[in-house]
Amino acid sequence: MSDDMRIAVIGQAAFGKDVLAALADGGESIVGVFCPPDREGRPHDPIKQEAQERAIPVFQFRRMRRKSAIAAFRALHADLCVMAFVTDIVPDAILEAPTHGTIQYHPSLLPKHRGPSSMNWPIISGEATTGLTIFWPDKGLDTGPILLQKETEITPDDTLGSLYFGKLYQMGVDAMVEAVQMVRNGSAPRIDQDDSQATYEGWCRAEDVAIDWSAPVDQIYDMVRGSDPSPGANTTLDGAPVSFFRARKIEGETGSPPGQVVEVSAEGFTVAASGGAIFVGRVQPQGGRKVMAPEWVQQVRLDPGAKFGA
Repeated sequence: MSDDMRIAVIGQAAFGKDVLAALADGGESIVGVFCPPDREGRPHDPIKQEAQERAIPVFQFRRMRRKSAIAAFRALHADLCVMAFVTDIVPDAILEAPTHGTIQYHPSLLPKHRGPSSMNWPIISGEATTGLTIFWPDKGLDTGPILLQKETEITPDDTLGSLYFGKLYQMGVDAMVEAVQMVRNGSAPRIDQDDSQATYEGWCRAEDVAIDWSAPVDQIYDMVRGSDPSPGANTTLDGAPVSFFRARKIEGETGSPPGQVVEVSAEGFTVAASGGAIFVGRVQPQGGRKVMAPEWVQQVRLDPGAKFGA
């Protein structure tokens, strides 16, 4: 394959920007960037800014399924399409248009955790490892053949934020660059996924991470850290919803019933659970902003003995 492989990038946000920058800095020929339309009153998407600074043509369509989007993509005569953080449905007419097809980043070890919240669920499930997959997308959702995979540990105190920003983010950028190089030199495999091992979960929403205080402390802690910073594991106090962040697990029975506040300190508060307790350092009341726990404690006058989820 010639060195001037023509690459089209579909992506958005910081991850898309950094993939674009890494490819361009590596000497790749980027012939066009597709990203969502501008939003009124908001800055341009980071990938658009990066493309404009590098004089790379930018195309913005609300839906990539539109005939105008397909026509614009085909007109680029790309050899490869790289998808870096894509939330829209990209039609086969685009996926199959490049000479060498399309590759996509997914932050799990496919076929495990197909779906849009693939970083939340491994943590919530208490798993010790996850990773990323670069694959060849097809008609299904995260079902295409695998090009390469990278594995990483989920430590006992990793959160969604630390897993993504501390591990999977840069690993993903590097893996995309590696995958493009493999396509160029003809060494990129297409390994069929084992559908018998597949799992799929939808978006991790607030209702999926409502805390059941009768559950074991490990299960509650995994739910809190697997949804920090979003959507936030939640419970209620006097009927008012509140989400928990910056939590710590405390081993050992407290002697208090699950859901009861056992201690309030200058750093936060501790809630009893089965087999231990959960220390909470940051909260978000429904409809409000995230605040450090002591500020909220003062607002609601939280005292030991108060009961969450009652």
